[in-house]
Amino acid sequence: MSLPTLDRGTDLLAFDREHLWHPYTSMTDPAPVRLVTGAEGVRLWLADRDGVSTSPTSGVPVIDAMSSWWSAIHGYRVPELDAALADQAGRMAHVMFGGLTHSPAIELAERLVSITPEPLQHVFLADSGSVSVEVAIKMALQSQRGRGRPERTRLLSLRGGYHGDTFGCMSVCDPVGGMHTMFADVLAQQVFADRPPAPGGDVETWAEGVRRVVAAHAHELAGIVVEPRLQGAGGMWVYDDRCLVVLREIADEHGLVLIFDEIATGLGRTGSLFVSSQVTPDILCIGKALTGGYLTLAAALTTSEVAHSISRSESGVLMHGPTFMGNPLACAVALASLDLLAARGWEQDVARVSAGLAAGLAPLAGAPGIEDVRILGAVGVVQLDRPVDVVRATDAALREGVWIRPFRNLIYTMPPYVTSDADLALICRAVAAAAEVG
Repeated sequence: MSLPTLDRGTDLLAFDREHLWHPYTSMTDPAPVRLVTGAEGVRLWLADRDGVSTSPTSGVPVIDAMSSWWSAIHGYRVPELDAALADQAGRMAHVMFGGLTHSPAIELAERLVSITPEPLQHVFLADSGSVSVEVAIKMALQSQRGRGRPERTRLLSLRGGYHGDTFGCMSVCDPVGGMHTMFADVLAQQVFADRPPAPGGDVETWAEGVRRVVAAHAHELAGIVVEPRLQGAGGMWVYDDRCLVVLREIADEHGLVLIFDEIATGLGRTGSLFVSSQVTPDILCIGKALTGGYLTLAAALTTSEVAHSISRSESGVLMHGPTFMGNPLACAVALASLDLLAARGWEQDVARVSAGLAAGLAPLAGAPGIEDVRILGAVGVVQLDRPVDVVRATDAALREGVWIRPFRNLIYTMPPYVTSDADLALICRAVAAAAEVG
């Protein structure tokens, strides 16, 4: 059966509603979506209400305060990234990574090794952030087998954590308050410690609790997996860096593989290029901002100790290999994005964004209906005392010219690092407006 040509925005949106799934959205009663017709700088162009917009100049510009789910750190239509993509497309779009290799992948691995902590020397290029966490879990399990401890098959994770939507990732997400509780009966049963305290909180009491949990399960634990400093989709919770020191000590004491999921926090978002620069894990997962939001790509980096113990397992090899592993287009853009990150001075940009968010959002603390306001690097969070009305809050922000995507009881922003001071002020006004009606 042939389908009619869809050449008007209204037709596109109607077809979308009937046939296309969006993240965490019902097919029978889908939430409204907006048609994006173009993007440039920190702005998206949304189709007019009649749906006839066909170019950025005829659409409605709105600031993307979400960086396309935290990935478009340089904004859109970035000349350096466009050029890298076009140049690589003219050479080779893709080639299998099994038995073959290419310079974009090699150069990207070299760069990642150079900018991450020194012990992390070996790079697995994955399709997405979730895949990199799946690979990290597999690395931890195979590493224990290579060390002669095949009975160690469980992982320690933290309440409030979120690590992705695939099955291994779901198993280490919060099993009670997380998004995947309905699958609890079919997931691998992991071990969970309490959510870590906020900066300045009682780390000692929390640490005692974690040590008790680990001591009770050490004989069956392969590793620890955490989002360092900031728990993202599990609640945008900021916690004390001293907790990471505790986890490193516990991992060393019990022979556990420590995994840092820096898919959201890596590449400058929280004020450090990597949180792991302060406390080094055995495996580091990065993604999201790696290609500046252009293409899907992630990586899992590990130490020589872990890599060699994997090689001593019965398979002798790491048992994973995605079809699009090391995609040349994605690797080339990632290299250009890392170049741009360094050239633009990300530290100054993130500090400036942080100051702008603090100036605009901190005054909301204590207002009616607002439970907490949190600022960390280029992250601003307003926590409500009730579940947010996503549609009303989104509409309120759009009336201010800003795109946000609230969830649970949180209205938050992770803007591109290049967002101007004036646009930051507008984002803050939009978040305040969303909080008032949401």
